[in-house]
Amino acid sequence: MKLTTTLPARISVDNSSQKTAITATVKNEGTRESADIRLLVVGFDGLKVTGVRGCDAVAAKDLPAGSNSAFSCPVGALGAGRSKSYAVDATFDLGGTGRICLPVQSADGKKTFWQQGPVPFGTTNPSPNAPATPLLLGTDNKPVGPGGDQLPKTGAGRDVLPLGAAGAALIAAGAAGVWWSQRRPRQRS
Repeated sequence: MKLTTTLPARISVDNSSQKTAITATVKNEGTRESADIRLLVVGFDGLKVTGVRGCDAVAAKDLPAGSNSAFSCPVGALGAGRSKSYAVDATFDLGGTGRICLPVQSADGKKTFWQQGPVPFGTTNPSPNAPATPLLLGTDNKPVGPGGDQLPKTGAGRDVLPLGAAGAALIAAGAAGVWWSQRRPRQRS
């Protein structure tokens, strides 16, 4: 038995709700049926798994180290050349990075046959003003900048105003000094 998993090469995250859908697939690429197995779907960092159809949430005390969420999917025995897919609901914080991990284990969880990840989903070209941001598997996320009607801050900001006012006051004082020094006293007759 040769067990593997696959994830989509690309997912899309709704920019307002941060929700996304992922398909996790476990496959037996071997020539004989597998033993009873389970698939874990584990979220890390900014990717939080909120539900997997047909699977049970892993209790917080039993989560893998460093993870924020996990679901356990009982696959059973998987025939040679067969696969089984699971619809995964998740949220992705576009302000950070997010990773997912798919371990394939014995039904009792004592032996791991295969593990994909943790692998990142991300983009190097965030689109905060679009309805959704596409994320690519295996790409570290470049966090999104300001969204909505707010533009990124560039150039001189408010910090320059006090310095500009002080500079203008010095120029005015210098001009007054030049005028004062060149005044000629009136002669009285």
